[in-house]
Amino acid sequence: MKKRLWLLLIMLSAIVVMGISGIFQQPETLPIVKNTPIEKPQLQPEPQNNHHLHKNIDINNTFTPTVSADQLLAHIQKLNFQRYTEKERSLSRTYITNQLQKYGWKPQIETFPTGVNIFAQQQGTDKTAGAILIAAHYDTVNLSPGADDNATGVAVVLEIARLFADHPTPKTLQLAFFDKEEAGLLGSQAFVKQAARLKNIRGVIVMDMVGYACYTPGCQQYPAGLPVTPPSDKGDFLAVVGDMEHLPLLNTFAVKNTNQNLPAVLTLPIPFKGLLTPDTLRSDHAPFWYQGVGAVLVTDTANLRSPNYHQPNDLPKNIQGSFFTGAAQIIVNSTTRLLEQPGFFTTPPAT
Repeated sequence: MKKRLWLLLIMLSAIVVMGISGIFQQPETLPIVKNTPIEKPQLQPEPQNNHHLHKNIDINNTFTPTVSADQLLAHIQKLNFQRYTEKERSLSRTYITNQLQKYGWKPQIETFPTGVNIFAQQQGTDKTAGAILIAAHYDTVNLSPGADDNATGVAVVLEIARLFADHPTPKTLQLAFFDKEEAGLLGSQAFVKQAARLKNIRGVIVMDMVGYACYTPGCQQYPAGLPVTPPSDKGDFLAVVGDMEHLPLLNTFAVKNTNQNLPAVLTLPIPFKGLLTPDTLRSDHAPFWYQGVGAVLVTDTANLRSPNYHQPNDLPKNIQGSFFTGAAQIIVNSTTRLLEQPGFFTTPPAT
């Protein structure tokens, strides 16, 4: 009876998620409820004293790394150029590897037939605990400087590299910067072909656009026929997409941070590895799903919120600073929990 009930719940979840599948479609194919022009977003006030935040140890001796808005936004400015051609992507790699070396990491250049990934890791104190991989793609589409897509993701990975550089954790911390995501997830597909490395990974966090928010009512759009109540009519939340086979990994982002003023988080569990919702497979988390590795996509919902998606005006000036800093803090908080928690993050089988 319990088994049949579990199957019924999965089928109901699939029906719900199918309505959400349009979130990650291209603008020209996305069925929108209403095509209302997006007004210039209202900036959310910047949190006080968030420009010089750093690593802290609380009274319980728990490591609580805190992001720096200055560091994050500096990376966005340094990557303020199209990263589409081989020369442009090479310049991007130079910046990323220089930053990693500055923080004390030893980046590795990993080539594949059409591109180049960057990989680095810090060995955990427990060699049997496995690894957590934090990743983002660094390439852009043609004619776009990609401040949100995806310099924001790169900036957060670099900030995690800085914060954890001299702090050992039980699990190994791995960092990856994927090339050619915009050409069809080519970098992440090349990465997952390294079977020996995948055996050690306990969970993956992929960031793809985490820096844009809008605070004007109605500026967040949704696919037609969405069968759930939207969390907001504003684009002020962070979406996290994970597969139902690894719900504990996804639920790491559902933990409330009561002492921090952070954006709301909408977690979306996807059944059947996205077979019913192919539009949720459009970023670098997807190749991991099909290797049986738990991975989540963290995003600001892309073109459903931002008028700058894949456009020349995807510029640093259009990044919403307080939202971006808050999103980065959410990711750092989840990364910390995953690195410290023992065991795997798979969904227990139904009994």
